[in-house]
Amino acid sequence: MRILVVDDELHIRQLIAIQLQQAGYEAVLAKDAQEALSYLEDEEVSAAIVDVMMPGMTGFELTRILSEDLDIPVILVTAKGQLEDKEEGFLAGSEDYLVKPFEPKELLFRLQAILRRYGKAQRNKIQLANVVLDRSTYDVTIHDETLIIPMKEFDLLSVLAHSAGQTIPRSVILREVWGDDEGKHEFSLNTHITRLRERLNQYGAMVEIQTVRGIGYRLEVME
Repeated sequence: MRILVVDDELHIRQLIAIQLQQAGYEAVLAKDAQEALSYLEDEEVSAAIVDVMMPGMTGFELTRILSEDLDIPVILVTAKGQLEDKEEGFLAGSEDYLVKPFEPKELLFRLQAILRRYGKAQRNKIQLANVVLDRSTYDVTIHDETLIIPMKEFDLLSVLAHSAGQTIPRSVILREVWGDDEGKHEFSLNTHITRLRERLNQYGAMVEIQTVRGIGYRLEVME
């Protein structure tokens, strides 16, 4: 698992890197926000540890980009422990906040907790093109607009999205959504597919439900 460390102090970067490597993580080091963002143009990381006070773009500004635009969880590290500074850090989107000096083990504990929490949240979300399903809240977001749709439609879309690009037999959908092993809800399936197609089209979703005659349905991302 790769962790990005952004700090303008070399010895701090090296100290954190040693702790991460001893714990089994791969550490990627950057001396400022520009270097960090350049790296992220081509590579991915699981989390970032970011210093607040850096030349150029501050840690608060970088955190906002990492959390909002790149969906990377951030731990902010700073020598400033005032409540106002912590508030600014959390408002920027950080998952946690550590004040220097800190125990290296505490940083690892907090990082592990965030990775567990973030990993669970990620498993609850499915994203295809401009459509995001959150199975923890049963929300569907299309073009950044959150919709509350009927539960059966959500379950149906979730089953299709979980195996996007693959044809799912009608019998499997009936069993997963209605618990139906005898085909008693065939008409309901047809009706919900029609309504779901209309809803996706209405909100400009870049996915479509395709019918595979004689077999079932497949959710495809539109090109």
